[in-house]
Amino acid sequence: MAVVTRIPRRRGSLCGLLLVLLGAWGALGPFVGPYFSFAYTPDKAWAYTSGRLYLSVLPGAAAVLGGLLVLATRNRAAGLLGGLLAAAGGAWFIAGQSIVSVLLRRPSIKAGVPVTRGGAAVTGSVTSWQYLETLGFFIAVGILIIFFGALALGRFSMTSHRDVVDPADYGDDYPDPADTGQMPAAAAGDQYAATTTDAYPVADGPQPSPGEEPAQSQERVPSASSGPFPSPSGQFPASSTSQFPASSRAPFEPSSGPPSPE
Repeated sequence: MAVVTRIPRRRGSLCGLLLVLLGAWGALGPFVGPYFSFAYTPDKAWAYTSGRLYLSVLPGAAAVLGGLLVLATRNRAAGLLGGLLAAAGGAWFIAGQSIVSVLLRRPSIKAGVPVTRGGAAVTGSVTSWQYLETLGFFIAVGILIIFFGALALGRFSMTSHRDVVDPADYGDDYPDPADTGQMPAAAAGDQYAATTTDAYPVADGPQPSPGEEPAQSQERVPSASSGPFPSPSGQFPASSTSQFPASSRAPFEPSSGPPSPE
């Protein structure tokens, strides 16, 4: 019988949700960070720069899109594609600045520099606060996105016993009974069909109810007339008749007189 594999929606739910949240923060964090003094230059909320577009918005959008695919799909290929897309976005958060500046030779595209707690840009040594800004906008976000993207790839690449279903039972959409709270209905009849005939034939006519059995009209021991042995007059001849026919004289009976001379 042909079988198919389906992916339960719950398999990628947690990874997909975390990828969406991390991607949204990576894309929008530099725009809303200045509200609570956690930002890169320019220290203005919703200020647009090419560095924020290429180094924050685009990789964040890739992570969000990959997370949505992992979260909503039941297709194995779509789930793998979502995990790869999210992992690529996370890698761009980490290495995007170096790739743009060194390999693409576009030094004008930059994320900026972290600002201090009071709002001034860092010019000399980096304090712990600026290091946290670097982690919170790029490095840590990229690492977490890569981790959950790889976790989604691993979960969508495996096939468990519960994934094997019969298309006749689940149709084209292959719903998961555990997701819908419904299990396949049991068969209407019993597992084994009832037999229409008994093991022994039943005598014709109505059967007496218990306690109303008719009286025995015949004895259990058969009579001599109908027994297995025949009557004396049956198989063997009567004793009054002999086996050989009777003769009028004995075979060696002497004559009544002397023989006559010749």
